Amino acid sequence: MLRLNEVKLPLEHDDAALPAAILARLGIAAGDLLGYTVFKRSYDARKRSAVVLIYSLHVEVKNEAAVLARLQHDIHLMPAPDTDYKFVAGGEQLAGHSSQPRPIVIGTGPCGLFVALILAQMGLRPIILERGKQVRERTVDTFGFWRKRELNPESNVQFGEGGAGTFSDGKLYSQIKDPKHYGRKVLTEFVKAGAPEEIMYVSKPHIGTFRLVKMVEEMRANIEQLGGEYRFESKVVDIHIEPGGDGGQVRGVVLASGETIASNHVVLAIGHSARDTFEMLHQRGVYIEAKPFSIGFRVEHPQSLIDSCRFGPSAGHPILGAADYKLVHHASNGRSVYSFCMCPGGTVVAAASEPGRLVTNGMSQYSRNERNANSAIVVGITPADYPGGPLAGIALQRELEERAFALGGGNYDAPGQLVGDFVAGRASTEFGGVVPSYKPAVHLTDLAPSLPEYAITALREAFPAFNKQIKGYYKADAVLTGVETRTSSPIRIKRHDDTLQSLNTRGLFPAGEGAGYAGGILSAAVDGIKVAEAVALSIAARG
Repeated sequence: MLRLNEVKLPLEHDDAALPAAILARLGIAAGDLLGYTVFKRSYDARKRSAVVLIYSLHVEVKNEAAVLARLQHDIHLMPAPDTDYKFVAGGEQLAGHSSQPRPIVIGTGPCGLFVALILAQMGLRPIILERGKQVRERTVDTFGFWRKRELNPESNVQFGEGGAGTFSDGKLYSQIKDPKHYGRKVLTEFVKAGAPEEIMYVSKPHIGTFRLVKMVEEMRANIEQLGGEYRFESKVVDIHIEPGGDGGQVRGVVLASGETIASNHVVLAIGHSARDTFEMLHQRGVYIEAKPFSIGFRVEHPQSLIDSCRFGPSAGHPILGAADYKLVHHASNGRSVYSFCMCPGGTVVAAASEPGRLVTNGMSQYSRNERNANSAIVVGITPADYPGGPLAGIALQRELEERAFALGGGNYDAPGQLVGDFVAGRASTEFGGVVPSYKPAVHLTDLAPSLPEYAITALREAFPAFNKQIKGYYKADAVLTGVETRTSSPIRIKRHDDTLQSLNTRGLFPAGEGAGYAGGILSAAVDGIKVAEAVALSIAARG
């Protein structure tokens, strides 16, 4: 099998165009082409009047070696790599594991889900602990919060089966290096669980919340069939660490019910909002350090504006779908401002997980057919901006979320402001043509008090600058909604590069976004695979 990259065709092309392009690129007769599949499809929209599709193809031909030799200088032709997943342990290697306590996975977001799945597929029967509820019950609680302002601190956008990614755009792409093709394993398992086949080849695959709900349930059933055990509403409140001269050894966890579960292998896939768990780990002496994250607002524009700006006359084409964007501005005060978690045709959602605090996020369904595009526009900050120890970033997040809660009226309405008013430094009093999507409601005000002055200064400079990248983006009646503080975890639970265990606590495996090792569904799932492999190898080494 050959991999042929950079096959470019017009947006409007017929079915015969691809095989014809393959024959022309390889210089072979039609009878020598045995078959082909699309491995990846992207687009180039830099010329809006002539959008081009770009294909990577897996091609089967006669006399493959001869074709490779003749075209050895073509950098876009190569043998197709083996992307099938290979288990690192199993069978005889794990034969003696049954005498050991079962591995524990804390958290059921994308990372925890794939830790559990890979462990179960290797026959290790993990126990999966989730502080929140099953995904459908969690969805009822979350929608209830949006409609009635009734927050359940253990069942919301942040906590519950599926993790924070369930109420998002369901993006399945990442810029991580993936030499072992773990991302392919993730997408393959998602398709098995009901995701559309196209996620295997489109350049920016996404799923959407409603499809994610069904997939998470299907994957849970698979894990249970393989011997995994799910326990919902089972919050871990303490961890048993046996002291040792070179650091401690995990021996189990304690649940809020008082129950203790013994284990020598505990995976922390707790997500970026498990602040109480971070505090408990810090108290137990697990090594944690502060890390950079970002703060800002959500902005909403008409999706039709973004489509037109990005795709021109091709706007609305079914292959292109709703347009996204990626923006960066380096402000004069030294701060970087950038778009994050852009949700085409989506909504801004209430993502609070603690009473008296307000935070926003973005969400899209698979169709991406809502009126507005929304994105976080955020400013990067570092531990130098919030000195005070490993948990100082959490304290800053809470302070900003409390400010937003008060500015919104103290009832989970979000504070909002029109972009033109924000840049001009005046409070907004009425909406223009852009109707905000956040529920329960948006309370117009002045957002300046919600963030530090350096962030407000950088953001005010960024919006006019973004207009140079997307004409029309600096739209006076576009709506800002505050605040966005959960862009990533404010802490890192450091681990060894080889064993993936905590620097000072053996048997504890920090994983995913909450531990500071991922950002988004795909990268978190890939990290989950890596950590599952590390757990299996550790168990195998114990015999």
